[in-house]
Amino acid sequence: MAMTPRGLKYLLAGLIVMVSGYILMSGGGSDDPQVFNYEMFNFRRMVAAPVVIVLGMVIEIVAIMKVFKKQ
Repeated sequence: MAMTPRGLKYLLAGLIVMVSGYILMSGGGSDDPQVFNYEMFNFRRMVAAPVVIVLGMVIEIVAIMKVFKKQ
């Protein structure tokens, strides 16, 4: 197999981090379409979630590109 078990663990960790970023980004809708909800533009959705998603992508890149030694 091209990836070691340690690399697969990093791959899974990156996937979990990215999914948690998308979960952070969800929500913030309004029940009434005539009322605008400013909650969509809070810190969690505009800053924290994209940073967590990019961090997950960096973990994925490291998991794919780094050569882990077999133990």
